[in-house]
Amino acid sequence: MTPSVRAQPLLAVRDVRTSAGWYATLLGATRTSEVMVSDHAHVYDRLVVDGALVLQLHAWDVEDHPNLVDAEGGRNGHGVLLWFEVDDLDATVARARALQAEVVEDVHVNPAPDHREIWLRDPDGYLVVICSPDGEASGRKPAVR
Repeated sequence: MTPSVRAQPLLAVRDVRTSAGWYATLLGATRTSEVMVSDHAHVYDRLVVDGALVLQLHAWDVEDHPNLVDAEGGRNGHGVLLWFEVDDLDATVARARALQAEVVEDVHVNPAPDHREIWLRDPDGYLVVICSPDGEASGRKPAVR
């Protein structure tokens, strides 16, 4: 039996509500704090798309979790990219522009996967890449899914 794996990345952020709103708008996601009553939503929130958890956000220095302390201790996410594939890149890019997200690299074709992508910075400075499905740039079917 092939094991099932689902990535559930967690980011430490300065303002959970601000970051959760930014990502929810960008990705068309639902914040669990919008559908569940919680007195913890200022500390921790989760983003869900089509019933799947895509991102967790946790406040820096609020609880004593390893590696979620010392917000000033280093540059957020150095060497890490948050990469999201979306079905409708154009709609996501429009939402990014409406958010006035910092664009690091504007929409371009990445030739290896033959998809389009845009590189952004989130409110905490994390690098976020949004891409279309592989093969989308030329209309071919992806080799691997």
